[in-house]
Amino acid sequence: MTAPRFVLKLSCPDRAGIVHAVTGVLLQQGGNIITSHQHGDADHRRFFMRIEFEATAEEAALQAAFAPLAGEFGMDWELVARARKTRVLLLVSKLGHCLNDLLFRVQTGHLPIEIPAIVSNHRDFYQLAASHNIPFHHFPLLGGTDAQKAAQEAKIREVIAENKIDLVVLARYMQILSPELCRDLSGRAINIHHSFLPSFKGAKPYHQAYERGVKLIGATAHYVTSDLDEGPIIEQEVARIDHSMPPEQLVGIGRDMECVALARAIQWHAEHRVLLNGNRTVVFR
Repeated sequence: MTAPRFVLKLSCPDRAGIVHAVTGVLLQQGGNIITSHQHGDADHRRFFMRIEFEATAEEAALQAAFAPLAGEFGMDWELVARARKTRVLLLVSKLGHCLNDLLFRVQTGHLPIEIPAIVSNHRDFYQLAASHNIPFHHFPLLGGTDAQKAAQEAKIREVIAENKIDLVVLARYMQILSPELCRDLSGRAINIHHSFLPSFKGAKPYHQAYERGVKLIGATAHYVTSDLDEGPIIEQEVARIDHSMPPEQLVGIGRDMECVALARAIQWHAEHRVLLNGNRTVVFR
């Protein structure tokens, strides 16, 4: 039988001997390395690494064995079983193309995640959720007052806790999360922005692009921060356009790109391929 696989990802101040030390611990635990990726950020003197390996040891034993080395090198690190699926909460409003795409990818086995719940401030997609046997939570924001928004976010927090959510995905969720929730979900919430950041922010980005006569449009998947649409970028998708295409056609092209960029970002996060580097990311594809 094949030994279980694990993923170790880490970042730490750069210095000599990191790879030797890390692989040494894995060897001591009977680990067999399958893939290994490294990156050194010369500007910030920081080292990033992702290793996928096989080992017969238990996950807890591997973590206990690695912890002293992590402390010695000042590492931010995570070691997880490869077979464990990331539990994802999807937030959606009234545009369902990303939601539908993600549900189909999960159903067909092309996205290695679990979706225990869907939350929306509208009821538009409760039947879609039901067709996939996923609980649908309708938390409306009637007048959108500060008190209503706080109460609604409290309900979202309850769903996150009750379902042991690992990652929150804003699949065209047209509400701004509070700074407190953004902070609590740091590195654990992904948004899809309907534009190639950083440009054409705000309403109707494709119409803005049309008016400017751009030849390239795109979509951006990024981690959520309290700075609106300025979180660390995980993935971007682009398409060439020309003068003959009206704004409505750009919207259609854009929605396809949003689906692709968001699905890739979620997959890479779920496969533990993304490491934060300040306001940027290192993605070991």
